[in-house]
Amino acid sequence: MTSARREYDYIIVGAGSAGCALAYRLSREASRKVLLLEAGGRDTQPMIHMPLGFAFLMKNAAVNWLYETEPEPNMHNRKVAWPRGKVLGGCSSINGMVYIRGQRQDYDHWHSLGNDGWSYDDVLPYFKRSEHRAEGGNEYHGYGGPLWVQEVANEDKMEMADLFVEACVQTGLPFNEDFNGASQEGAGYYQLNIKRGLRQSAARTFLKQCEQRPNLTLETRALSERILLQDGRAVGVEYSKSKGSKKTTERAYARGEVILCGGVINSPQLLELSGIGDRDRLTSLGIAVAADLPGVGENLQDHLTINVIQGLQGTNTFYEESRPLSLLKNIMRFFTQRRGLLTHPASQVGVFFRTNDKETLPNAQIHFAPAAGEYDKRGNLKTVAGTTATVCHLKPKSRGSVHIKSSDPAQAPAIHANYLSEASDRTAMIAAVRKVREMFGAPALDRYRTEELQPGPGAQSDEEILSFIRAHGESVYHPVGTCKMGKDDMAVVDDRLRVRGVQGLRVADASVMPRVPAGNTHAPTVMIAEKCADMLLQDAGIKVHTPQVANKAQEKTTRRKTKAVAAQ
Repeated sequence: MTSARREYDYIIVGAGSAGCALAYRLSREASRKVLLLEAGGRDTQPMIHMPLGFAFLMKNAAVNWLYETEPEPNMHNRKVAWPRGKVLGGCSSINGMVYIRGQRQDYDHWHSLGNDGWSYDDVLPYFKRSEHRAEGGNEYHGYGGPLWVQEVANEDKMEMADLFVEACVQTGLPFNEDFNGASQEGAGYYQLNIKRGLRQSAARTFLKQCEQRPNLTLETRALSERILLQDGRAVGVEYSKSKGSKKTTERAYARGEVILCGGVINSPQLLELSGIGDRDRLTSLGIAVAADLPGVGENLQDHLTINVIQGLQGTNTFYEESRPLSLLKNIMRFFTQRRGLLTHPASQVGVFFRTNDKETLPNAQIHFAPAAGEYDKRGNLKTVAGTTATVCHLKPKSRGSVHIKSSDPAQAPAIHANYLSEASDRTAMIAAVRKVREMFGAPALDRYRTEELQPGPGAQSDEEILSFIRAHGESVYHPVGTCKMGKDDMAVVDDRLRVRGVQGLRVADASVMPRVPAGNTHAPTVMIAEKCADMLLQDAGIKVHTPQVANKAQEKTTRRKTKAVAAQ
């Protein structure tokens, strides 16, 4: 262990979506000294930056924790894969690059639980502050922030994508130009974190702009093992530092606060390793109790998704584009123009819909791709002639947990997603599959449709569809909630993200969400970090200019800049 005492104003654990954004904001204050710790390495893996490369990162141990759940009792006792980024940028370096915030009602619900300052009107300015929308700012979007967001360019759209949008409209859904705007319901194109054909992760945006600041220290290959506590206050972090085969134990101390940004798995893990959690659980593992917080690791939620795969002929899909000659052309096009198949995200087209007429808001989401296939044992995707709509239930009632198995920081925690434990979740998933089949059966696809590849003709009754979901359902990688924000007995942090019962310690990542938003989680996680930065500086007595919704004059200014930015 090193002997020199290193002190910082803030220590951030985890350089993922939240950690990079938080480091960017805190280090803008020159008087604050910031340490950012990341257990993974730098984002030098080429597949990270090539958008379609995400498909080759789901089983890559070099950049991925490769977590999996415990056997799921409602999923034929299968272990479900939970990829999590173990690299600068965290999950934003391996995700599908889809930018979705959720519904206004998600944040108003957080507020209704007693979380002051977290209503939609409160958080919208923080979404906008983080964003640089290539097409310019408006009532719902920001311009000039670090995080690049843009629409799908017309030249990058595949014919099958347009056809599927048309099919959805034919089933009665509206066309939606902006899922992050006034209304979420409908079919349309996602906004993406892709610029000039390259992924725009939190590391490539927030961290790239601040890494050279003299008051920011970044350490990679640094696995945080416990929070240093003294008289009920977090005073630092103990972590192991790896360099080749050498491993050392280091300590860093915080004059101000320690902020956990490790995510839904690693943040509760570090709390429990540090003696913060359920008293009986910690005592059984031989860990001294520093704060009895039974909610640590509880309230786990995730979006379960299922692939409906439709066979096609006569239209271009990934199958045709990945044939040897076409693939060679796509490789050349990527390196010369940053265009073509390799710049494709996980999904260009999205659909938000209601599974029944009793729902007042969309409760299901589709990630659509003109591709069909499966992963082999090496994690490579083998394509077939067809297209896939992967559909998830947005408002699950099932709850699970994440808890450590021992006091060893290197041992993965036990993840119990508890998928489909609630009858309403099972009903919604069955209805969602039926709705997707209706979309694939629309007239727009009559010329191209062949047989349904999955679930196939053998799954028609509710029981048969449910059995298919149990056998093939997967995570869509939106876990939240294990350090939830609130005022009830199971809350872990308050509405200023402070860990209850411990001074100088906060959590700022997806684990604080009381309920999973209706959509992808990268954008809301960045928003949480943006808001946390202001809270930290305010509590340190530093004047903060709280972001405001842009006025009409600002919106006109940004619109005038649209063409120049889009051409960059």
